[in-house]
Amino acid sequence: MSHLHIPDGVLPGWLVLAGWLCTAVLLAFCIYRVKRLELTRKIPLIGIISALMIVCMTLPIIPFAYHVNLSVVAGIILGPALAFISIFIVDLIIAMFGHGGITVVGLNTVVIGSEAVLGYYLFLMFKILMGNYSVGWSSGIAAVISLILSTSILVLVLYAAHVNPDLVIDTEKEPHIESTTHETESNVKNGLSINVFVKTALALLAFGWMLEGVITGLVIKYVSGIRPDLIEPDTT
Repeated sequence: MSHLHIPDGVLPGWLVLAGWLCTAVLLAFCIYRVKRLELTRKIPLIGIISALMIVCMTLPIIPFAYHVNLSVVAGIILGPALAFISIFIVDLIIAMFGHGGITVVGLNTVVIGSEAVLGYYLFLMFKILMGNYSVGWSSGIAAVISLILSTSILVLVLYAAHVNPDLVIDTEKEPHIESTTHETESNVKNGLSINVFVKTALALLAFGWMLEGVITGLVIKYVSGIRPDLIEPDTT
C-alpha cells in the first residue's frame, strides 16, 4: 500500500505541482508509446484491471489498515505504459471517493505507477533467471521488491513535505466539530515524530508486502495457466 492518504491542503504547493508535472510528462510518454499498439484487445483488459484495483484499494485489511494495490499485476498483464495510464485513472476515481485528495493524485500516480513499471521489468528479469516455470515466484518476488522501492519514494515525499503524521492519521477518522480546532493545533505542535511514524509504518507494511507478493504470485500463475499470452504483453 504505497499510497498517500492525505487530503487537499496538507502538502506544500511545490510538491503537489512537482507530482502533477511528473505525472503529466510520464502520461504523455506512455500515450506516445501505446499509439503503435493494437488497443482493441487491450481496452477491455484496462477496464477489468482498473476495476479490480479500485475494489482492492478501497477495502482495507483489518487490523493492519493495509489495502492491496495489484499494481504489479497491472504492470505484468498490461505492460508498463498501459499500466501507468490505468493507475492514473484509478487514482483519480478513488480520490473522488475521498481516498486521498485530488491534489495528491499526481504524486500517488508516480508512486504506484513506479510499482507497476518496476514490477514488470523485475518480473521479466526473475523469469529469465529462474526459468519460465517460476512465473508465480518471479511475479511474487517482483511485487515485494517493487513495493519496498515505491514505499521508499513515499517516505521521501513525506520527509520533503515535513508532514506531521497526526494530520495523516486524523484524515482516516470522522470529521471533528469546530470546537476541536484548538486541540488539532496542539497536535500539530506536539505530534508524532516523523521518524517514529515511518519506522512503525514500515514494520506494519512488511506484512502487507508479503501478502501482496503472495496474491500477485497466485494471480499471475493462474492467468499464465489459462491465458499465457497475457503474461508477456508488448514492452511499452
